[in-house]
Amino acid sequence: QVHLVESGGGVVQAGGSLRLSCAASGRIFSSYVIGWFRQAPGKEREFAAAISWSGGSTDYADSVKGRFTISRDKGNNTVYLQMTSLNPEDTAVYYCAADPRNLGHYYYTRARYYDNWGQGTQVTVSS
Repeated sequence: QVHLVESGGGVVQAGGSLRLSCAASGRIFSSYVIGWFRQAPGKEREFAAAISWSGGSTDYADSVKGRFTISRDKGNNTVYLQMTSLNPEDTAVYYCAADPRNLGHYYYTRARYYDNWGQGTQVTVSS
């Protein structure tokens, strides 16, 4: 079991940037995939980005591609989500999630695939 804690959320003006962190405690095996999801009020939780723990390969939702960058620091057991060119549509609670399997894009882009979740961090983008 991996325990996840997100941080770095806040209020930012449109066009601004934020960096979210997801600190993991417990052992992360090389097979893990770490995902970032977000959930706006009244909407379903949606995939934003994912990274494989071993090789560091990344994947992004079309809505954030080119603006968000996911990365990991193995030494600190932390995954980051650098967000730039933020707009009000990015306002949501952002969650990180971890799973010890990496079954491919179809699975890790779906929230129900993950068993381990953080508590979330609020990101608000003002216009």
